[in-house]
Amino acid sequence: MNMQIRPEGKPNIQSSRRIANLRTGLEGLQDLGRDLDRLDVLLGALSEVAGKNTRKTVERLRKDVASFEPTITVLGQVKSGKTTLVNAMAGWADLLPSDVNPWTSVVTSLHLKPASRPTETGASFQFMTEKNWDRLLNQGGRIGEMASRAGAESELAKIGEQVQKVRAKAQKRLGQKFDLLLGETHRYGYFDKNLLERYIVMGDDFGADDSEQGRFADILSSADLHLNCDTIPVPLCLRDTPGVNDTFMMREQVTIQALRSSKTCVVVLSAGQALTSVDMGLIRLISNLKSRDVVIFVNRIDELPDPVNQVPEIEASIRKTLRDRQGPEEVDILFGSAYWANKALSGNIEGMPKVSSQALLEWAEIALEPDSGPMAPHELVWELSGMSHLYRALSERVIEAQGAELVTKTAKAALTVATSEVAAGMVRIEPSETAQAASSLDNVQDDFAAIAAFHKDAFDKELSAAIADYHIRADRAQAKFIDRALRSLLSHLEAYGKAVVWDYDPVGLRMLLRSAYSAFGARVRSMSKARFEAAMTDVAVFYANAFGSAVEGIQMAPPNLPEVPAPVALGQTIALDFNDGWWISWWTRIRGYDAFSKRFQNLIARETEDFMTQAKDVQTSQMRDLARAQLHGFFVQHTDILRDIGATSAGAQLDSLLQNGAEGQKRGQLQTLTTEFERLLAERDAEAKGTR
Repeated sequence: MNMQIRPEGKPNIQSSRRIANLRTGLEGLQDLGRDLDRLDVLLGALSEVAGKNTRKTVERLRKDVASFEPTITVLGQVKSGKTTLVNAMAGWADLLPSDVNPWTSVVTSLHLKPASRPTETGASFQFMTEKNWDRLLNQGGRIGEMASRAGAESELAKIGEQVQKVRAKAQKRLGQKFDLLLGETHRYGYFDKNLLERYIVMGDDFGADDSEQGRFADILSSADLHLNCDTIPVPLCLRDTPGVNDTFMMREQVTIQALRSSKTCVVVLSAGQALTSVDMGLIRLISNLKSRDVVIFVNRIDELPDPVNQVPEIEASIRKTLRDRQGPEEVDILFGSAYWANKALSGNIEGMPKVSSQALLEWAEIALEPDSGPMAPHELVWELSGMSHLYRALSERVIEAQGAELVTKTAKAALTVATSEVAAGMVRIEPSETAQAASSLDNVQDDFAAIAAFHKDAFDKELSAAIADYHIRADRAQAKFIDRALRSLLSHLEAYGKAVVWDYDPVGLRMLLRSAYSAFGARVRSMSKARFEAAMTDVAVFYANAFGSAVEGIQMAPPNLPEVPAPVALGQTIALDFNDGWWISWWTRIRGYDAFSKRFQNLIARETEDFMTQAKDVQTSQMRDLARAQLHGFFVQHTDILRDIGATSAGAQLDSLLQNGAEGQKRGQLQTLTTEFERLLAERDAEAKGTR
């Protein structure tokens, strides 16, 4: 690990031209940004008047607001202009290198901060570990694992040779540093084009052996860049992923990991390619996401000779492919040109290729709104690029999926703290009763701990039962799939022998598992709702029994229901997804149908083993942790409230009963804050109903 500060000079990355409509489409996020800023101010004021224990709760809430950074994962076809689009979304025409073809398996995350929240520009690069290389060398990655299970020794040997070449190439370039770099992180207090090209070069080859370009690309795992962005009103993380079709399926694995931590996804397609057979892996990934979580952006319409007529045809083709392949049919499909957007950002709209200029003029006839006011040429190009429509679609999803929930959840929790502080001021005990009160408060805290333990234990049992039932259903689905596939194989062999290569679409297994997981998620949310409401009711009764009418003013809300993580692992490639290459080679070497069918059955069982582990264990563990965390957070908050009520009661003095002095001012502040939090919640509710 190291940290390097840039020597003399400024970053040689071109900033965006000042475009008046650059923020068009981000209006919703601007409203969200104002709500978050307002929430932070109110929480700061609440922290000043909160008790010792509840102040910890308030500071946790402030930390949640400050760390809010929705992630938008961008994935798509190789050569679709994905990186160029990310540059346009960030408002920097040449931020990431995009003039060469993708090669590396690096996920590059752009952490953008609004200008109102200055951040230090910097970069960090994480290298692969020795374990990553061991897996590639010994198993050949996912492809090697499948070939090994299939008994395709020659294909496995070829993959091993390829891995050795990649490693030898990296070792030749890095020398003794190769082993030292594995597992390390390089951090810089700056970044520029030269630095980025050295680490995250997007190229099929790396130029001359002595070139610095792509020096570390072979062994890099991930890259994080931090910078300020004038256009965005809230922090955003744009995650640029590599293509999903590479020899070792490293890219597919890192893309799946990226999707796990993201609630919004932009799929970039090329207008000249739309969706092809190469993209089936891409469709498998997004088919496990909700339609509302996905936006398809068809890029490079600047290369279409007749965009007015071709765009409807392309959209119809995409929707048919998604429908035929069980993809998200209701997904939004937008059209545009990252090339046009970056031309507008750089202020260099002259000198476009003739086909691009002609496409721009034709597209303007149907893409511009009738009431569009006069715009400067570069602003007009920006509007036609489709970026405003993309911004608007993403803004809506960020607000729906994360922003509105954060504001509501935080305001409700803060309202509980504020009203509990008012109640704490009303729970008073005379000095002569202090000793007796201390003993009583110990009992009260023990009673509350018992309530918390009861609900946590009961909830764990309910979750375990739901997971066990889901496992049974998932195992049944796998067994049925293997049985149907085996019957299909034997029928094929009887009818055609090995003269015709047999293939079998595993979409049935994915659909069964997706359905089972969906039912599991709905069950967990349903039982969470019941458990959370029961816990809130018991806590309310507990307060009333322990402190009487003085605490009736505490406004409580049950914990938020846990989100159901998308089962993205169901999209990973398995052996049956192939119908060429080593799969055909293996098929042609069949020796005896009975032995082959047994080998096949073992292959599919083994091949779906990781698939099932992801679906049964990884996804359910994530769901369990999310649900548990919500209930745990609820009881932590009320434990702090209880301690503050107890501390106030035990240490109260007679003069604190008077509604003047510091006590009176504090109560007045709390009542004001209570009103403000209630107003914020009402506004957010009105906005959700479309009446704000």
